[in-house]
Amino acid sequence: MNNFYDMIVKNIGLLATPEGKCAKKGKDQGRIKFMENAFIAIDGETISEVGAGEQLKALENRGRICSKTRIVDAGGSLVTPGLVDPHTHLIFSGWRQKELSLKLKGMSYLEILKMGGGILNTVKNTRRASLDELIEYGRKALDRMMAHGTTTCEAKSGYGLNVEDEIKSLKAIRELNVIHPVELVPTFMGAHAVPEEYNGKTAEYLDLINSEMLPKVADEHLAEFCDVFCEQGVFSVNESREILECGKNHGLIPKVHADEITSLGGASVAAEVGAISADHLIHASDEGLFAMAEKNVIAVLLPGTSFFLNEAFARAKTMMEMGIPVALATDFNPGSCPTESLQLVMNLACIKYRMTPEEVLTSVTLNAASAINRASTIGSIEPGKQADIVIWNAPDLDFIIYHFGVNLVRTVIKKGKTTVKDGQII
Repeated sequence: MNNFYDMIVKNIGLLATPEGKCAKKGKDQGRIKFMENAFIAIDGETISEVGAGEQLKALENRGRICSKTRIVDAGGSLVTPGLVDPHTHLIFSGWRQKELSLKLKGMSYLEILKMGGGILNTVKNTRRASLDELIEYGRKALDRMMAHGTTTCEAKSGYGLNVEDEIKSLKAIRELNVIHPVELVPTFMGAHAVPEEYNGKTAEYLDLINSEMLPKVADEHLAEFCDVFCEQGVFSVNESREILECGKNHGLIPKVHADEITSLGGASVAAEVGAISADHLIHASDEGLFAMAEKNVIAVLLPGTSFFLNEAFARAKTMMEMGIPVALATDFNPGSCPTESLQLVMNLACIKYRMTPEEVLTSVTLNAASAINRASTIGSIEPGKQADIVIWNAPDLDFIIYHFGVNLVRTVIKKGKTTVKDGQII
């Protein structure tokens, strides 16, 4: 360690951060630490000190700030932890803008899927794409995420739906994690849909996932989580349980796409298998939610998907009252939520979920980090945590919720390095 700090972020008008190394729930989700006239001292990739006022002068007197220290002037603006997106379908090829007109004519998501659209349309394009093409698609999306303040995101496979192309998708995630500043957390989701060649043969496809895909993913250390689309017309409760338990046997932590379109029981499955999170939950039953609360399963809510599909919004406030930690994510994908902006999600959560700005901040930082098993290292601005920081073109937390439809990010620091400056990727 140097005697001097590598970076000082100073002149912070207002620092806003949750605190701790685990998800916050109930009233604690809305408890944010605010510091005026603050600074952050960084050693390498790690936050070393957080202070305010005359404490900065004391660092200079101790020789911890010198000519080699990089100084980042926040200009009196708001500073928060880097945003964490715990649910994305990052790896795909081809957009699905033509489906928008079908939805406007009243077609449901499942009806479009039965026509060969939806996920299956993206599967065709993703299978045709090379590894390099998938990496380039993902790189462009990550650039947009980072420009909007995202410093870490979960990334799922799920548009390959065969051994070769699921592995190809996960390898694209692994390569992107090397070449791009945004930190990726990989999830295997071979159980995203039943591919066309297995139409009417779901049991055979389940066997392919359990006997070939999961062992190969585990052997090559390509994923940390296993996710399944537990939904009517996709994978039943029993099928979902079977896949997730098999994933656990191969060392993968369960996640569940639960009760998005119908109240099938996905929330209860998530609790039963010990999932780290259950996601969507638009139609989750009280029984399922109580089971999640008892097992401390994190609810990852996706208001952008409800907005884009013009569907109901999940009962965020009810979940918080039940003692369920709530996180927010984009659900970035080419069909049901084609946005990379967590800022938009934050806006929607305040307006449609009636969450406070403080609850929202926790949901896209510490709770989101907890939903991908990263709360010990990211999600808050505290000594010992990774130096993932956003400087906003905003005076306070309320402003980034209030001023919507524009990108309010000024500077992004990832692992102690500036990656976005004056709104531009560097």
